[in-house]
Amino acid sequence: MQEPSGPTHGQSLVLMSQSEGVLQLSLNRPEKRNALSLALVDQLRQTLERLRHQPAVLVVTSSTPGMFIAGADIAELGERGEEEAFRAFNVELFDAIARWRWPSIAAIDGPAFGGGLECALACDLRVASPRARFAQPELGLGILAGAGGNWRLPGLVGVGVARKMLYLGEVIDAAGALSSGLVDEVCDDPVLCARKWAETIRTKPWRALEITKLALGTGGRSSTGLIDILGQAILFESEEKRARMQTFLDRHH
Repeated sequence: MQEPSGPTHGQSLVLMSQSEGVLQLSLNRPEKRNALSLALVDQLRQTLERLRHQPAVLVVTSSTPGMFIAGADIAELGERGEEEAFRAFNVELFDAIARWRWPSIAAIDGPAFGGGLECALACDLRVASPRARFAQPELGLGILAGAGGNWRLPGLVGVGVARKMLYLGEVIDAAGALSSGLVDEVCDDPVLCARKWAETIRTKPWRALEITKLALGTGGRSSTGLIDILGQAILFESEEKRARMQTFLDRHH
C-alpha cells in the first residue's frame, strides 16, 4: 500500500511504500511525466532525509506505468538564473540518493531523460522495461548535464558512449542500455524485478551492506583496501556473523 510521503494537503508528489527492509518511493506527477519541479525535488529530498537512519533497500520508481522521469521541468528551468544554479537543487537530491546508506535500485519504465537519467545514475542498480529510453539532452537546451551526467554516466558506460549521449543527444534504448552497462537488467515489470532484488539484498546484514557500499564508492584500491580491513574487523566481532556461519556449518554437516 502506497501512502503520501509528505504532507497530506494538496497533491503528494512522492508516494511511499514500506515493507520489512524495503522502502519504495514512487514519483507521482503523471500530468508532467514526473518532470522534476522544485516541489517534487524538495519532497523527495525531505523524505530521504527523514528516513535515512532506518535500514532499508531503496527502490526509486514512478507511480504511473510507462513513465519514469521525463527530465527537469523546462518551464521552471527557463526561469531559473545563476542563483538557482548555484543552489544546486538536483545535485543535492541525487547526492542524497547516492548517499543512501544501503543499496538502492531504480526501476525504470519509459523515458529517463536529463535529470531523470541522472536520478537513475545516482542509484546503485538499475532495472528497465523494454520501453525504457535514456538520454542527456541538456546541451541542446543550452545547459550542462550538471547533476551527475558528466561524471556518473562515463563511469558506467565509458567515455565514448557518454560523449555520444552528451554531445549528440543520442537516445539509448533498453537493449543498448543493457549492453553498455547503463542498466543491469531488462524485464517486463521493472518494479517487480527491483523488489525481488531488494528482497534478496535485505536478507544480508545491514552493517555489511553499508560497509560494502562505502568500499565500492571509494573508487580506488588503496582507499577500498583500508575500508575492507576496518570493516572486516568490525564484522568479525558481530553476533550476526557468528550466527550465520554456525547456520552454514550446521546445514553442511
